Amino acid sequence: MDKVLDFLTLNRIRFDALSLRMRVVLSQLPLSITMLFLLGGSIVLHAPLLRDPLFLLSMACSAVLLLACFVVPWEKLPYPSFLAIPLLDFIPIGLLREGAGSHLTGLGLLAAFPVIWLAASGQLPRFSVIAGALASLAMVWIPVLASGNPVTLDTLTQPLLVPFMMLAIGITIRVMTASMMAQQAILEAKDAELRELLEASGRRERLLRTVVNTVDVGVLALDPTGRSVLANRPLEQMRRVATPEGVEKAPLADLLLYRMDGVTPIAEPDLPTARAARGETFSEYLVRAGRSGHQRVLSTSARAMKDNDGKREGSVLAFSDVTELAEALNAKDDFLSSVSHELRTPLTSIRGYTELLLLDTSLPPQVTAGLTVIDRNADQLFKLVSDLLGTATGFADLRPVEADLADLLKQAATAAEPRAAASGVVLSLDTAEPLIVECDPARIRQVLDNLLSNAVKYSPDGGTVTVRGGVRDGVVYAEVADTGMGMDPEESGSIFTRFFRTSVARRSSIPGVGLGLPLSKDIVERHGGTIWCTSAPGEGSVFTFTLPRRTGGGMTEGAAGGNQ
Repeated sequence: MDKVLDFLTLNRIRFDALSLRMRVVLSQLPLSITMLFLLGGSIVLHAPLLRDPLFLLSMACSAVLLLACFVVPWEKLPYPSFLAIPLLDFIPIGLLREGAGSHLTGLGLLAAFPVIWLAASGQLPRFSVIAGALASLAMVWIPVLASGNPVTLDTLTQPLLVPFMMLAIGITIRVMTASMMAQQAILEAKDAELRELLEASGRRERLLRTVVNTVDVGVLALDPTGRSVLANRPLEQMRRVATPEGVEKAPLADLLLYRMDGVTPIAEPDLPTARAARGETFSEYLVRAGRSGHQRVLSTSARAMKDNDGKREGSVLAFSDVTELAEALNAKDDFLSSVSHELRTPLTSIRGYTELLLLDTSLPPQVTAGLTVIDRNADQLFKLVSDLLGTATGFADLRPVEADLADLLKQAATAAEPRAAASGVVLSLDTAEPLIVECDPARIRQVLDNLLSNAVKYSPDGGTVTVRGGVRDGVVYAEVADTGMGMDPEESGSIFTRFFRTSVARRSSIPGVGLGLPLSKDIVERHGGTIWCTSAPGEGSVFTFTLPRRTGGGMTEGAAGGNQ
């Protein structure tokens, strides 16, 4: 039954997709089929009608109009010209009404077919409704006027029901058609807008894929559940390096990923993808990928993606192959280590013999003064060589014990007091409560001595150096602030880079090689803390570092482990 209804209602045909000729034919077809049905019924049930000339003429006119729908080239005529067909339909309907009215009732209602066609066409809307009503009126009045009988008010008003019904049908269809056309216009506009958005989205997606496949950096996008939604070709190449030999495509947990020692596998929770899936943001997280002898060093970074409401909707990771850079840094560190060892041995002899000579009280004053200068400069050079060696090779594992950071601050301030006084710098200490932490006291003193030495050194015109300690946001902090030269934001961002020195320091010939702060940063980070600097030219600098509070469980692996 459903198939029959689909066929009868043309449910599988898009009417607007048909040619104009076929639309005209289909619009005329309901009336033509009804006329054919009436002809068949008359043959069976009302044979006398076949001898009525008006009945036969109406059937002939209906057939001619259907044929005209097929043969007239409507596409070549002005568009509304097809409305002539429904207007002409009133002729066979009127003839049929007069010829078969005594045998069949209600034939005037057939006028609903052309009225609906006119009103639903959407062309000349006012004309169509009025024309349909007037044609219906003419259909019922012409026979009255042509009958030869006296025309009275009664004879004119008696058949008016049909024209009024046709007018009502025309108005109703027109209103519904106007509403449907308005909705169709809205839907077409939305459809066009949606198509434009889809095309723009497609272009952006193609652009994104082209960009991510063009760059040399491996790119991986994860959804909120940690599943991969985008990966470019460089990433697939890096993944093949980390895939075990003989395996086509290994799962993430089986990839050959190691810490920077190249031996210790990275636990699954510490993998870059696992950290990013948890929503972590990190930069320059180094891993080694591949089997021994063929490993590549990858620098990984991750950033979380958030929607307009601030909710996380995934993460993006970037993988950079920095193997050559890592090898260059290792070569530089080996060179620095070798040079430092070579310099340290003669410097030790120079310092030792200078100290022995200074013990001789019989030397002339000018010789003693010269030896003092030699001893001071040899000591300064020995410190620089020690920093150079420590920066290149690192130092032994930390020896954390329970210590009071406040006491370490006092010791460092007391040790720096003579030099500060000689430079006209006022040293101020601001710490009261015990600040118990687990740290290597000697290494933290080394950090404090570096920071205080720099604060005094870069305050050549005097000023104030303030040492503070306390607890902030659950961590212990130490702060060294000076009112000296200061530096601009670009320089302060590079201050912890090896061998970096500010332009002011170079112009002022202040001694140093730019190793103290990188070494201090390494020490603090190995304790599980952080160190940073805020500064402004001419206003001084503030160096702050933090240490985790004592937890009773010892230091973390990152705090107590060696350099990576």
